[in-house]
Amino acid sequence: MSDDQGNATATASVVTGRRATQLRAIAGATLLLAAATAIGAERAIDKEVVVAAPIESVWQAWTTRAGIRTFFAPDAEIDARVGGAFHIHINPYAEPGLKGADDMRYMALQPPTMLSFDWNAPPSLPEVRAQRTFVVVRLAPKSTRVTLHHTGWGTGGQWDDTYAYFDRAWNTVLGNLKKSFDSGPIDWTDWLAQMRARAASAPR
Repeated sequence: MSDDQGNATATASVVTGRRATQLRAIAGATLLLAAATAIGAERAIDKEVVVAAPIESVWQAWTTRAGIRTFFAPDAEIDARVGGAFHIHINPYAEPGLKGADDMRYMALQPPTMLSFDWNAPPSLPEVRAQRTFVVVRLAPKSTRVTLHHTGWGTGGQWDDTYAYFDRAWNTVLGNLKKSFDSGPIDWTDWLAQMRARAASAPR
């Protein structure tokens, strides 16, 4: 091999080595970016329904006791102002603190297009019930489009159970909202009878 051939081979090896290093660097950076994106992505529940009603009527459904009782729960304590009560009583006969979302608060209101409130796990998931998540509801006019965004989740254990619970439950709530305008308010009679019987049989 001549000196020129040897130099050419050495140069090619250097270039190939540099390219390999560059490719490894690019691959590493891509993996880091993907990992950062995955870490930064916030787990959330997103739901949507279209309600055949004026936006003002749907707003009233979310911000008055009478409205909540038409679709969300058989009873509630509602004070539609920032920091005001958004207490949703799924079981009005339960002991205080176990009625449902007993101590929730409105976080923000922008009539008639946005409201937000804090939220917690049901009593059946006590490990995370003392913690709080956050819900944003947005309303858009013309056969009012209702979008719900529920975020602030932890991971593992009962956090995952709570996430799965509300991924199902919000479908029911928004379905009941639509139904309340299509065919009338939800009739809670049978539900209340079950809750009353449960309260009567609970240990004293």
